Amino acid sequence: MIEIDHIFKSYGTLNVLKGVSLSVGRGEIVAIVGPSGAGKTTLLQIAGSLDSPDSGSVSYDGVDITRLKGKRLAEFRNLNIGFIFQFHELLPEFTALENVAMPGLIAGRSRKVVMQEARSLLEMLGLADRATHRPAELSGGEKQRTAIARALINNPRIVLADEPTGSLDSRNRSEIHAIISDLCARGGHTFLIVTHDESLASIAHRVVHMQDGCITSIARNTPGNTSPDTSGTTPGEAPDLTPGATPRPESPLSADDEPEPTSAPS
Repeated sequence: MIEIDHIFKSYGTLNVLKGVSLSVGRGEIVAIVGPSGAGKTTLLQIAGSLDSPDSGSVSYDGVDITRLKGKRLAEFRNLNIGFIFQFHELLPEFTALENVAMPGLIAGRSRKVVMQEARSLLEMLGLADRATHRPAELSGGEKQRTAIARALINNPRIVLADEPTGSLDSRNRSEIHAIISDLCARGGHTFLIVTHDESLASIAHRVVHMQDGCITSIARNTPGNTSPDTSGTTPGEAPDLTPGATPRPESPLSADDEPEPTSAPS
């Protein structure tokens, strides 16, 4: 589904990523762990097209997003990638319902349909009675659940999460762990997560260890055991059973489209 191939990234003389390669299968949870400065967040940002590599490629079902630019890249990102950040990044002037609906409205989808789906997502995440509240009126856990709903509104191919439980207390962390696990198990959603939270990493199918800009090991999680992953296999595609979910909006590109040529960033 997603192929990250030999990514290099430097900022000045600092080499942040040194030829990193990783694949993520549909319906899989992959956690990236490691010390601060290992390159985890930079890799996640490049995987989500929020930053560009110096060299290498990131392909979604055959579409190399490192060759896209401008409006085409923005459209692809909005329709195919959901984001969850450590501090939720909700827009303070909008309600929870409006925040969840925003990516769908930006995509030009029917307002009526998008608002219905946003309400369904909030209901699924236990926030039906908070839909008209603004972020300042929500608890930390409620804000992060709203952010999860927003990430799912366009039924993306993958959700990228950067320390999604980093600002939460233990009760809310456990709640978010259960939500992510359930979305994968019942809805077939795919997650790539950067975390220092060992309990969150424990629900992942695979745990990727990074240090000094390199992947040092990949372990496959099984109940009560973590063993090295040498098979390269990933879970198969699962049907989307999320309440209120609709088919993913059509992407502006397919693998057969010719992306706009662009030179590698210097």
